[in-house]
Amino acid sequence: MQVGPDPSTGAMPGLPDELADRPERGEMQAPQESLSECLREASSFPQAALDRAQAWRETAQTDLEFAQSAHCLGLALVQLGRLDEARRAFEVGSGEAPADNLSYSARLAAMAGNAALAAGDVEGALPLLDRAGGQALAAGDGALAADLRVDLARFLVRVGREEDAALALGEAREADGDDAEAWLLSATLSRRLGRLGEAQAQIERAALLSPRDPQVGLEAGVIAAMSGRESDARASFGSVLAVAPGSREADRAQRYLDQLGPEEPELPEEDTFPE
Repeated sequence: MQVGPDPSTGAMPGLPDELADRPERGEMQAPQESLSECLREASSFPQAALDRAQAWRETAQTDLEFAQSAHCLGLALVQLGRLDEARRAFEVGSGEAPADNLSYSARLAAMAGNAALAAGDVEGALPLLDRAGGQALAAGDGALAADLRVDLARFLVRVGREEDAALALGEAREADGDDAEAWLLSATLSRRLGRLGEAQAQIERAALLSPRDPQVGLEAGVIAAMSGRESDARASFGSVLAVAPGSREADRAQRYLDQLGPEEPELPEEDTFPE
């Protein structure tokens, strides 16, 4: 699992677009148009969006408006490469979000954490990412909580805290048992930690949720090979070649098959050696 923030993209690095820009629930629907317009401007004309967001903050009257103006301000600052300022804007917005909308506060806290990561402040990112997931859990937003705990786990693996990453992935699975990515990454991490039994159970769940995902097939093959189940490994690697020919995963699957060597034919029962 890897973390690779890219501040040159239009959305906050490390946070999926659907989390950064998706409309809010309930009361968030009404003012969403103003935020959407500001975010669109930030992607193409960040300085204009920065000016717009600052003016918006001067006229904002509700907690929601303050939070949304900080949201747009932060994304404009990201586009301008001013990552430390972006982090502060997202943190402010997270604190300003309405008390009954913890999901929005969680998203902004996650953006602050990812801005810190992009700026190279690894230590500063951790509490922000942890808080974001905790807020989503408190809000009862299972899908968001799972996504944010997966993000936290990726970060923890990056800094060598694999046991903590395993705990974060456990929370992700508990928050949303149908999150295939959480199960896949759990299987990968369990394998790396030498817990092949756990890895097998987790990859089986991932395969049920996302049967045609070549990454799932690839990981299933690696786990099988490490567990001494060469036939299962071949079948899993072969499935990757079938569902995603020409892909990066298919190239890796073929290399693994080559490492396994030619398959030895099984002798028919009537040809077994006599005692």
